[in-house]
Formats: sequence, C-alpha cells, structure tokens
Amino acid sequence: MPRINLLPWREQQRKERKLAFLVALGGATLGAIIAAFVSYLLFNSLIDSQQSRNDRLRAEITVLDRQIQEINDLESQKQRFISRMQVIDKLQRSRSEVVHLFDEVTSMMPDGTYLTSFKQTGRRLKFDGVAQSSTRVSTFMRNIAASQWVRDPELEVVESKAGNTLGNSFVLYADQIPVPGDEDAAPKPATARRPAGAAR
Repeated sequence: MPRINLLPWREQQRKERKLAFLVALGGATLGAIIAAFVSYLLFNSLIDSQQSRNDRLRAEITVLDRQIQEINDLESQKQRFISRMQVIDKLQRSRSEVVHLFDEVTSMMPDGTYLTSFKQTGRRLKFDGVAQSSTRVSTFMRNIAASQWVRDPELEVVESKAGNTLGNSFVLYADQIPVPGDEDAAPKPATARRPAGAAR
C-alpha cells in the first residue's frame, strides 16, 4: 500500500532556505563588520605612523633652521671681523702716509706761497692758498705733477681780490697716489690735464 507524506514539506523547505539565507546574510554582515574594523585599525595605524614621521620631520626641520640661523650669524660675524681686519690693516699700511703727505706738501710749496686751508676727502685733496703771483701757482702745480705722493693737479680758480696785498688767492685740487695694495684707493678715471697756471 503506497505511503503518503502529509507533512507540509514545501513549507519546511522554504523555512530551511530562509534560515540558510539569514545565516549567510549574518555571516556576510559579520565579515563586513570585521573587515571594516580591521581596515579602520590598519588606517589608524598608518595615520599614526605618518603623523609620527611628520612630527619627527618637523622637529628635524626646526633643528636645521636653528643650525642655519647659527651659521648665518657666524657668517655675519665673520664678515664683520674681516671688515675690521681690513680697516686695521689699511690703517697700519697708511699710518705713515699722512706724515709723508704733509711732508710732501711742505716741500712742494714754492717760496711766496702759503696755504690757508687743506682738506682731504677720500683720495681727493683740496688746497686753498695765497700766492704772490700766478707763476707761483704754476710752480706749485708742476711740483705736484712731479711728486710721488700727489698727482693730477687741477686749478679751479686764481683771483686777485681788491684790497688783498698778500697776492692771488687760488683753489687747487689734486689726487693722492694710493699706497700699493690699497684696493679702496683705485685711481679715478683720468681727466684732461690742464696746463700749469691755466684757470678753469
């Protein structure tokens, strides 16, 4: 005699499939949560590691900036020391120069001529004086041209003022010859030489 299954097998099969789907869905959800958590931890670890490297780089940059500033300060001090040494060296080389210059000026002055003012600006010399005649001024200029300490005499003016019984007033310019090795005293471009005794 045939056996008939009266149980609702289709309903049972549907429940089993639904249960399997729910289990698979739960497993997938749990796997996704675990993967997201692991990714979160991994990214946080990478971010913390990069942040640590950034902090170390900032600290190294700060140290390098401080060292660069110290180097710049030392370089500035070095330049100041070099400038002072150059000034001291220049003064040592030229300390006897003033004596030679004044001695040379007195030897260049012809008889009947005297100075009322003598001014030096850098290597430029200005002579204000009085001469008995313009011939004395010309002699003075020739003496300057032949000097080993002064050169390029330039006469600005020779005039005889009313009531001046001492002679003719004159203004004369010349250049001091630089001491060998004095780079700051490079000669100026040559100017046209005026004949002795010729006024501007």
